[in-house]
Amino acid sequence: MTTIQNGPTASPTRPVEVVLIRHGETEWSLSGQHTGSTDIPLTARGEEAARSLAPLLAGSPFSLVLCSPLQRARRTCELAGLAAQACLEPDLVEWNYGAYEGLTSTAIERDRPGWMVFRDGCPDGESPAQVGERVDRVIGRLRQEGGRVALVAHGHLLRVFVARWIGLTPSHGAHFLLDTATFTVLSDYRGLPAVKCWNAPLAPGP
Repeated sequence: MTTIQNGPTASPTRPVEVVLIRHGETEWSLSGQHTGSTDIPLTARGEEAARSLAPLLAGSPFSLVLCSPLQRARRTCELAGLAAQACLEPDLVEWNYGAYEGLTSTAIERDRPGWMVFRDGCPDGESPAQVGERVDRVIGRLRQEGGRVALVAHGHLLRVFVARWIGLTPSHGAHFLLDTATFTVLSDYRGLPAVKCWNAPLAPGP
């Protein structure tokens, strides 16, 4: 995998289909701890679920595969059979949770009742607008290049991605629940950005 640079945001000009893949389970996704830059591995069950993606992704080739540099995404990408053509994309790293890194929502709400990351952001971390700016750069590039693309990344980041894809604000990512090791397809309908498939369960449940 190589690190690549983004181009400027572009207007929609070429047909594109985007397959979003959230990484497999980690110990912190199980416990509900906010996992931004903390670079933890997949659990054994997370690796098994990621491996189950491979046959489902093998049937249709991708013109581009972009992956977050964090190991939970890279390992998912590898087990899903996409590592050979993947490029590391820094704009796909998870939300920077700042002072809330490693904390659960319950722990945060003891000091900030009603807090929501998609609305309030994180002290010493990123705001929803800042995450949206990163997502917009990726969307602009994909719209410019076209083709069938796979993105391997993280829950909150990908929820913002779908919101921005269909023209909503980053805060609207709160309305899209996304499980680990799931498969989402974004496309267009009669020239309008659309969601073709969302949060498809590709692995057996616990």
